[in-house]
Amino acid sequence: MPMVTICQVDECAYNQESTCHALAITVGDSQHARCDTFFSYAGKGGDASAVGRVGACKMSGCRYNTALECQAPGITVGAVWETADCLTYTSR
Repeated sequence: MPMVTICQVDECAYNQESTCHALAITVGDSQHARCDTFFSYAGKGGDASAVGRVGACKMSGCRYNTALECQAPGITVGAVWETADCLTYTSR
């Protein structure tokens, strides 16, 4: 499972100092490469000793996607408009 190497979405409950602390995230809804795990919350969640990884990716048209699993060496999540998106997404 590829690591979330950086998360630029400060509002996410799993983000602490640009590091994702969700054990695994899900990316995409088959049309948009958004981080489906993003959750805006006043407190912080996740496992502070863990770094988030991509557990599933529904972006079948991404060059890094094989059988709905991300094969990128790592991903970056960032804010695009008002969503948290996988910035590593690259169409085939």
